[in-house]
Amino acid sequence: MKNREIADVFYQIADLLEIKGDLPFKVRAYRRAAQRIETLEVDIEEIYREGRLREIPGIGEGIAKKIKELIETGKLRYLDKLKEEIPESLIKLMEIPSVGPKKALILYKKLGITTIDQLKEACEKNLLRSLEGFGEITERNILRGIEMLEMSKGRVLINVAYDDGHRIVEYLRQNKDVIEISIAGSLRRMKETIGDIDILVSSLNPDSVMDMFVRYRDVKEVLAKGSKKTSVILKDGLQVDVRVVKPESFGAALQYFTGSKDHNIQIRNLAIKKGLKINEYGVFKKDTNEYLAGKNEGEVYRAIGLSYIEPELRENRGEIELAQQNRLPNLVKYDEIRGDFHIHSTWSDGTATIEEIARRGEKMGYSFVGIADHSKSLKVANGLSEEKLLKKIDEIRKLQEKFDIRILAGAECDIKPDGTLDYSNNILKELDFAYAAIHSRFRMERKEMTERIVKAMENEYINILAHPTVRLIGRRDPIDIDMERIFEAAKETNTFLEINAFPDRLDLNDIHAKAAKESGVKIAIGTDSHSLDHMRFMRFGIATARRGWLEREDVLNTYDLGKIEKLLGR
Repeated sequence: MKNREIADVFYQIADLLEIKGDLPFKVRAYRRAAQRIETLEVDIEEIYREGRLREIPGIGEGIAKKIKELIETGKLRYLDKLKEEIPESLIKLMEIPSVGPKKALILYKKLGITTIDQLKEACEKNLLRSLEGFGEITERNILRGIEMLEMSKGRVLINVAYDDGHRIVEYLRQNKDVIEISIAGSLRRMKETIGDIDILVSSLNPDSVMDMFVRYRDVKEVLAKGSKKTSVILKDGLQVDVRVVKPESFGAALQYFTGSKDHNIQIRNLAIKKGLKINEYGVFKKDTNEYLAGKNEGEVYRAIGLSYIEPELRENRGEIELAQQNRLPNLVKYDEIRGDFHIHSTWSDGTATIEEIARRGEKMGYSFVGIADHSKSLKVANGLSEEKLLKKIDEIRKLQEKFDIRILAGAECDIKPDGTLDYSNNILKELDFAYAAIHSRFRMERKEMTERIVKAMENEYINILAHPTVRLIGRRDPIDIDMERIFEAAKETNTFLEINAFPDRLDLNDIHAKAAKESGVKIAIGTDSHSLDHMRFMRFGIATARRGWLEREDVLNTYDLGKIEKLLGR
C-alpha cells in the first residue's frame, strides 16, 4: 500500500475516535502517525520489509502492528470495528471547515444528519440555529465551507501529485524505448492544487512504453489504452495521462501540454501573425506546412520570436510581452536556497531534535537552519514559555560548537488580538530572528485585523510575518486584510513576508508574492516543518516564488549568512 493510503486509514481512525469522544492523547497519536507516514520520503512498504517501522517518529508497537496488517492484508479489523460504532459518512462532514467532531456528533444525534447534502439542506432551512453551540453565523460558515469543499473536489495538494508523478517518471525512465520523458500540465507549472497528472514521452516504440505504464504497481484502473495516449486511475484516486510522441515533436508537445490554456492561445495568435502555425507536432509554415521546429521547447519559442519562458510563468500574466522584449525575470533557482527559516523542533510540536534538524540541513547543503518553535499562547502546539525559550536558546548556543551549519535561534511568536506579542522585547532580543504569526481570532473585521498585524510588524524585533493570510487550502479562507497596507508596512518596518512552503498553506500565494515584489517587499521562505521529512517541502515554496516572478535578490534565503544576519539586525 502507498504511504498516502495508510496515512488516510490512520486519519480516519483519529476522526472516528474524536467523534466518539475518546481520549485526546489517543486521537493525537493516530493523527501524528498519519502525518509522519504521509510525508515519508521513501515507500513505507520498503521500511516495513527492512523491519524499521519503529524508527519512524510517532510509530509505537500498536500502530506498527496495524501497519503490518494493512500492508499484508489491505484491511484493518480495528477500523472496521470503529465503522460499526460510528457512521463513516460523519468523517465527510468533518472535512467541511467549521465542522469539527463535536459538531458532527451533535448534527448526527439531534438532526440525524450523516451526509453533506443533508447538512446543506438543513443550513438552508435554518434548522441548525436551535442547536446548542450553533447559530446564524455557524450556518453561514458551514455553507461557505461546503462551497469550498465542492470547489476543491477532485483536486489534490501539489506534494501528492508531485510525488506520484515523479515516481512514475522514474519508473518509465527504466524502459530502454524511452528517449525523453517529462511531467507536463499544471504539475509542471507547479500550481498549488492539481486535478490530474500529465506525462509526456518521446519514443519510437510507443506500445512498449504503454505496456509498461499500465503495469505500474499503483495503477488501480485503466481508463483507456492506446499507442498515443493511455489514461489510468491510481490507487490514491489521481488520474494520470501518458502521451507518447515522436522525438521531433517532443518539444512542441511539451509546450502544448504544459499549458496554460490562456498562455497557449496567445502563443498561437502570435504564430498566426507571423504566418506560422503551432500544434503538439511542431511549428510549421502556414502556407507550405514546412516543419520548422519542435524537438525542444527553446526552438519552439525562438521560432515565433520569443525568449524561453519558464513553465511556472506560463499563465498569460504578461510573460509573453516580456519574452518578446527579452526582459523576462531571471527566476530564483531551486538550487539557490541556502537555508530554511521555519522549522519546529521537539521543544514545541516538532518530532525532530535541534541536532537532528541541523544534521538534515547539512545533508541538504544548507548554510543555516532556523528553529522557530511556537510561543506560549499556542498551548495546543506545546508553545514555549519564556523560561523554556531561554533554555532552548542556550541549547542552540551549545550545539553550535558541534556544527559548521549555522543554527539560528528563532520563534514563531503569536500576535494577540490587540496586536501585542506573546513574548516581551526582553525575550525577543535574545533571539537571532523572530516570526510574528496569527493563530487565533481569524474572523476579525478587515480594518481591525490589518491594524493587528501592522502593530506586530512595527515591533523592532520582528523580522518575518509568517503565513500572512493564514489560509489552509480547501479548508480555511484567507483572513480579511488590506494587502496593500501590509506591503506598505512591511517596507516601512523592513519586515520580510513569508512564503510558507507547507503544501496546504503556500502562503503568500503566487499572486501576492508578485504584488509584494512590485511593492519593493522582500520574501523569506519557510517550510513550517514539523518533521525532518517536511524540510523537502522547500521545493514548493521556491515554486510559488517562481510563479510570483521572484528573482534571487527578492528571497532572503538566497543571501550569504553574513548579509542575512545583518538584515535580521541581530
